[in-house]
Amino acid sequence: MRTPTSRATIRARRAVTAVFGINGLLIASLAVRTPSLKIDLGLTPGQLGLLSAMFGIAAVIMMQTVGTVVARTGSRVIVQSTTVVLPLLLVGVGVAPDMWWQILVHLAFGAVHGMLDVTMNAHAVAVQQRLSRPIMNGCHAAWSIGAVAGALLGAGAAHIGMSRTVHYLLLAGVLIPLSAVCGRMLLPAAADRGTDATPVGVRAGWRAGWSLRVVLFGVMGAIVLTVEAGVADWSGVYLHENLRASLGAAGMGYVLFAIFQTAGRLVGDRLQERTSATRLLQVGTSVAAVGVAVALASPWPALSIAGFALVGAGLATPLPVLFGVVGSLGADSAGPGAAIVVARFTTLTYTGILLAPAVIGWFADHVGLRWTLAALVPLLLAVALVAGRATSDRVRPRSERADAKIPV
Repeated sequence: MRTPTSRATIRARRAVTAVFGINGLLIASLAVRTPSLKIDLGLTPGQLGLLSAMFGIAAVIMMQTVGTVVARTGSRVIVQSTTVVLPLLLVGVGVAPDMWWQILVHLAFGAVHGMLDVTMNAHAVAVQQRLSRPIMNGCHAAWSIGAVAGALLGAGAAHIGMSRTVHYLLLAGVLIPLSAVCGRMLLPAAADRGTDATPVGVRAGWRAGWSLRVVLFGVMGAIVLTVEAGVADWSGVYLHENLRASLGAAGMGYVLFAIFQTAGRLVGDRLQERTSATRLLQVGTSVAAVGVAVALASPWPALSIAGFALVGAGLATPLPVLFGVVGSLGADSAGPGAAIVVARFTTLTYTGILLAPAVIGWFADHVGLRWTLAALVPLLLAVALVAGRATSDRVRPRSERADAKIPV
């Protein structure tokens, strides 16, 4: 029979998983209506790029500062507030009448998203600690499912001619009450707030949370997201221009990548319970490397698409596993706090998403897209190679860790 505490923790797991889904739905809803935004305001490609840059810069800056706030308030308070504010800011994107207002709203949206991204992962780490079993893969699967749902809803709204304002108002009307319910089910603020035993001023300093291990994990995460961004932005171009696939078929590379990645995350936590984070990192990145090699070596579009699907399967677990491992570093009694360490890790990791499309495009202009994407193979194999040493004293199968509290 479950105790009240265990029931509360289970409710918190469901709530934080839903928060991941809400976040994915909101981000996809913003992205999928970008063509409508361009047409509505008559924006140039450069202006759209500026809005994206403002969003990314604000998110990264806030990721660095939010950890210190969590040390004082706990992640619950920030997750509760940001999940309510984000839908309102999405409405702001819908009603902002010109470029200058869009810049302000995108800065605010990016900042709040950066806060939520760090704190929802930190809260998931706290829930994982209490449950003593992995949940990060399931949380990230919820994000992927939410993103797919947001993309489909957005595409449907655009298809029937619904304005961005009405679309976003309808989403806010549903998501704000749902977010409020989820917020009440989260763990109490004390779950990951600073304590008197470890003074907040010491734990929350600007240099807190940085270590060689965190930097190493951040670089590994950046490589994973670089590959994800490479597939998202360039797989269709490669299939269409290099293999002469039709535009419809070219889009299937990323579609199958996303489907297989989401499916892998749905079973990732169960896999991690039966093996270790080290093994999942090694196998996942190795499988992804094979998938990239198959996609680029194949002269047939169908086999190349299958290769991109294999990349999605391989990259299902590495990033959630890395979030769990990094969070546990900060959650230790001697650690600076999960949110602070996750903030440092997230800042480094997100450089993969922010810089990869431009870097890949630049190299593609000089050496060709096939050879540029081929460089992702040794990067993935490097992650697989260092994963064992980086995680060896942190992650082992549950049966080998009798004194461990968190099965990461």
